[in-house]
Amino acid sequence: MTSVKEFRIEEEPTADSLGRGSFVFTDDYSVFDWGTMPDQIPGKGASLCTMGAFNFELLDFNHIPTHYRGVVEDGEASTASTKSNGGPPRDGEVKDLGECRSAPTEMAIDLVQVPNLRYVDGGYDYDAFYEEIGNNYLIPLEIVFRNTVPVGSSLRKRGSPADYGLDADEWPDEPVDLPAPVVEFSTKFEEQDRYLSREEADELSGPASVDRLEELALAVNHIVTDRAERTGFVHEDGKIECCYHDGTIKVADVVGTFDENRFSYDGQQVSKEVVRQYYKREHPEWVDAVAAAKVDVADYDDVADWRELCEVDPEPLPDSVVAAVSNLYAAGANAYTEDEWFDAPAIDDAVDAVRDL
Repeated sequence: MTSVKEFRIEEEPTADSLGRGSFVFTDDYSVFDWGTMPDQIPGKGASLCTMGAFNFELLDFNHIPTHYRGVVEDGEASTASTKSNGGPPRDGEVKDLGECRSAPTEMAIDLVQVPNLRYVDGGYDYDAFYEEIGNNYLIPLEIVFRNTVPVGSSLRKRGSPADYGLDADEWPDEPVDLPAPVVEFSTKFEEQDRYLSREEADELSGPASVDRLEELALAVNHIVTDRAERTGFVHEDGKIECCYHDGTIKVADVVGTFDENRFSYDGQQVSKEVVRQYYKREHPEWVDAVAAAKVDVADYDDVADWRELCEVDPEPLPDSVVAAVSNLYAAGANAYTEDEWFDAPAIDDAVDAVRDL
């Protein structure tokens, strides 16, 4: 897995009951599924936690079930799972975002079971996965939603413009707005994500309904897109992950951040796409080696992790790029939440600073 969040467990989940724990957001970053890169982006973790909490509370306001419980302002593990009775919550306790005095880095969540997806005889054993989960598990899918089709999008390889409601025979050489959001399904726990047909997704989702997963994805997309429009952003695409407990599907992981989703502002990418494009331009040898390793792993029955085959390691970002991207995350979170969580430039200035990286 390539997550740059740390994971804390307070109470283990069982086959029938939810556990409790938290995500701790670090300043690590990952591009091209590499995992932790050789340096960090200061303040990134706090900006992602703040945006994620803000969006989860928007989902709650719109009656969408999630695994979110609140945030922990001081970033230290808490033995308390709820606010104290009487008076404001103390540091180390779970709070609503609006009760925080500073940007949090820890998010309290309900936990479900996540059995290992075993790689056996050249394939993944989903049967064994479901034998272990009981009625309480993280669904092994990512549900992707798209409002636009940028140049280079993998969607262009999986269908023609007409397949997605566009009046064109060929994909144009510029980004395209879709007439309606497109929902796709991909694997969650495999070392290299792969897109699935709806029928394949239904086979891998267990008791969870793919119709309900699509419904939740479209609802989340609508809420995040509306918020983005209200604050000057364009929400281009994103994804959700979901958990299943006692017949209910809940939105899990984190929603609507600059790492999980793709946003732009005044025509400029403001998501981690900025860093992806920097590596494509300045270190194409590493990007090409990653792509080659992902292809080559299919030829090895006993190798699941394509990184073992990659012949080039990524270089750290220059200090000037780190500073510009750090300011972008902070200024973007301020603008999106309409609050001054960070001492950061105005969003227009932060966006201008990354245009020519």
